Amino acid sequence: MKRHISLIGAPTDIGAGARGASMGPEAMRVANIQSILESHGLEVQDRGNLVGPSNPWQPPVDGYRHLPEVTAWNLAVHEAVHAELDQGRLPILLGGDHCLGLGSISAVARHCREKGKKLRILWLDAHADFNTSQLTPSGNIHGMPVACLCGLGPQQLIEIGGQVPAINPKWIRQIGIRSVDEGEKRLVHEQDLEVFDMRFIDEMGMRHTMELALATLDANTHLHVSFDVDFLDPDIAPGVGTTIPGGPTYREAQLCMEMIADTGLLASLDVMELNPALDVRNKTAQLAVDLIESLFGKSTLMRK
Repeated sequence: MKRHISLIGAPTDIGAGARGASMGPEAMRVANIQSILESHGLEVQDRGNLVGPSNPWQPPVDGYRHLPEVTAWNLAVHEAVHAELDQGRLPILLGGDHCLGLGSISAVARHCREKGKKLRILWLDAHADFNTSQLTPSGNIHGMPVACLCGLGPQQLIEIGGQVPAINPKWIRQIGIRSVDEGEKRLVHEQDLEVFDMRFIDEMGMRHTMELALATLDANTHLHVSFDVDFLDPDIAPGVGTTIPGGPTYREAQLCMEMIADTGLLASLDVMELNPALDVRNKTAQLAVDLIESLFGKSTLMRK
């Protein structure tokens, strides 16, 4: 069955602490994401870029930076992603900073409720993104989307998608985590999030990690991948605003993507936090597109 893909650009760094992620969608287009996916027999439509408020670059108010603007962007993302899912298409959200995962995943959760499907979310990231206004050291909302999705956040964000909480913490698997703020650690523990941090990956290997993260999926499961490019080791992916050493290697990342592809269940994707202003000759964008290609079935050999 031919798969129908929609690219949706969300060019904003509204939730981030560094400028530049707003240029991420264009960098992925420069890295030929559409033609590369089409070379695998996929039908791909580029919906262009969403429009939202510009970044006012203001200090936090009551623990949140740019809350009205973040809300506006996430509402736009929510509607765009939900519309593509409604048409039976697979949306790829080209970020933009990771605060937009809130709009995207709340749309996926809404779609799953409407269609009676189960949801599994793989959150590939160096950070847990489980901060609240009380815990955050910066007020940057790109550190809060998972908490907001789980109902911990300001009213206007947690209500996007029409149900609070938008997701059950049990539906999420976090992979590659290696930077979590002190108070955030306690909250992750209290909410019983399933986290495969880099120590787990070091000890058990990426294969075992992914077997656990993908366990119990069935044909009625919608698999969503939220891929923050800072998941990758900064040696191979320098073009992100929040580099944390010690991430997955190129081969570990490829294995992760190939095992997701093997399930045949990938139904929506976010690619977040690519920052061309901090990149070297677009190499991080090219790597991101290379990994996305693996998510859609690129492999060295014909697999039996």
